Amino acid sequence: MIALVLQWRSEAQQDRHTQSSARSVQHYDETLLSKPSHRVRIENDVRVAMRDGVNVSVDIYRPDAPGRFPSILIRTPYNNNTDQAVAQGKWFAERGYVMIQADVRGKFDSAGDFYPFRHEPDDGFDTDEWIAKQPWFDGKLGTMGGSYVGFTQWSQAIRGSKHLTAMAATVTTPDTYGNWFYTNGALNYAFALSWGAVSIDGRVAQFTGAYDWPSVYRTLPIANAPAAAGHRAPHYRDWVAHPTRDAHWSTLSHEDKYGTIGVPILTVEGWYDIFLRGALQDHVAVRSSAKADAARQGKRLVIGPWVHSTGRRNNTPAGQAADPNAVDFGAAAEVDLQRVYLRWFDYWLKGINNGVLTDAPVRIFVMGENFWRDEQEWPLARTQYTNYYLASGGRANSLLGDGALSAKRPSGAEMDTYVYDPENPVPTLGGNLCCAQQVPSGPWDQRAAERRDDVLVFTSEPLTAPLEVTGPIVMKLYASTTARDTDWTAKLVDVGPDGFARNVQDGIVRARYREAPGKTGTLIEPGRVYEYAIDMWATSNTFLPGHRIRLEVSSSNFPRFDRNLNTGEDPATGTRLQKATQTIYHSERYPSHVVLPVIPR
Repeated sequence: MIALVLQWRSEAQQDRHTQSSARSVQHYDETLLSKPSHRVRIENDVRVAMRDGVNVSVDIYRPDAPGRFPSILIRTPYNNNTDQAVAQGKWFAERGYVMIQADVRGKFDSAGDFYPFRHEPDDGFDTDEWIAKQPWFDGKLGTMGGSYVGFTQWSQAIRGSKHLTAMAATVTTPDTYGNWFYTNGALNYAFALSWGAVSIDGRVAQFTGAYDWPSVYRTLPIANAPAAAGHRAPHYRDWVAHPTRDAHWSTLSHEDKYGTIGVPILTVEGWYDIFLRGALQDHVAVRSSAKADAARQGKRLVIGPWVHSTGRRNNTPAGQAADPNAVDFGAAAEVDLQRVYLRWFDYWLKGINNGVLTDAPVRIFVMGENFWRDEQEWPLARTQYTNYYLASGGRANSLLGDGALSAKRPSGAEMDTYVYDPENPVPTLGGNLCCAQQVPSGPWDQRAAERRDDVLVFTSEPLTAPLEVTGPIVMKLYASTTARDTDWTAKLVDVGPDGFARNVQDGIVRARYREAPGKTGTLIEPGRVYEYAIDMWATSNTFLPGHRIRLEVSSSNFPRFDRNLNTGEDPATGTRLQKATQTIYHSERYPSHVVLPVIPR
């Protein structure tokens, strides 16, 4: 009997770690890529004057040969002279490109003062115009990079230099308010604090684990949290002082400027990246409203099973031993993205006929079955949006409760309750997070959180056939609270035969912003039932036979999001914590449910 149990566990773990489909997609044809055929000339610390006289520093890698060449610009706050930057510059120069790597204003070798996002549109445009005057430039300019380096691309693109030809932007979005720092009214706290207030603060990048981060995250008021990590970070104070999309964000966030985009953009994203929602919104907006046909028809989107670090098959950080929580999505998930970008620029900057123009607009990795598939639109036109309803006998609290999830209308008890205590919030276990000290991101086993009584757990029966869920996910939640303000969280989970509960996607809504996230909020009436729409972002995941679909409902996901203190005070300056009794309804009158985008087989 013991041997049989061990064999079953081994097979279940193999299902979790190595399940993969034989289907494959060719991301590039090596024979059609530019070949390394040049020696490289390097120029360091070339000074480029911006319109206000501030000089930024650029390093230039170019073929050591006469003539003019297409160019690729990278503008970074993370040091343009790292080993990785040097290797990348040489790699592209060997293949017939001039690569220009710039330290943005106020960082490393560049002069001026750095205030995140503020100067990137004008400085990017000015750098484009400087490149256009160089004797080695052939008139075709591309941009490349991810995260903040992707934002620098978007922001300079809205200025519309006539020399900008194509972009390759990874894990990023120009919507800083709604996708970098706030999610439906809740602050993306761990990211804003550990990346925004610490690692990006000052002239050099500061990545450090020296601080007691659990204590730092718990600092109240959150406006003062940078001081607990030894930083002032005035930009962070500005972010938390402006929780709605007010005038402060007008020069920092560019989600209203898609109509200015005139060049084709390749966007590479991950299903577990913090900027996924923004990247999907960007894709739809550019395809519909960019000013040039080349931008609309040339927009491409690639989404893998990745966290903020793209192209890898699992979420274990590079150089570290495999974590028992790590999920291996198979060999198909491992993609050499540098060659993908080379192929992109080979077409748009060199005119090599390599198939880029006929690529499908969307390429997605379907998790669970673990294969790539091309699609013609987003969301998929053939989607069947299907309601899965919450039900219980009145005790859905924790993994040991009686919560159920099914396509049947609710029956049984009409409600479940739990107490949300902001002093003891539900801990973040993976998800769409990046750059946060000592907080896991990506796919993660959720059972530690599901053992808590302040997490309601609703689980389906084991599936008898595969169920593909691809597209946007929304939860319709009917709930009341004893507080004047609170948060509601929802998480979709794929439960394997061995019980491993992999988070698929999740969302949050702050009650005061229930009607219009980003607008002026209104507090709620204690005891009154409200309907909340929780945007759970999007995914592509096949729930395999023997697996179960699970939905978690709670009121915190900390420190990914700041804690709602339940008092109705200003979240940035509040210090008083208050418990709240939360009631979730799942009756005929109040049928709480999640809407899953089911794809027919």
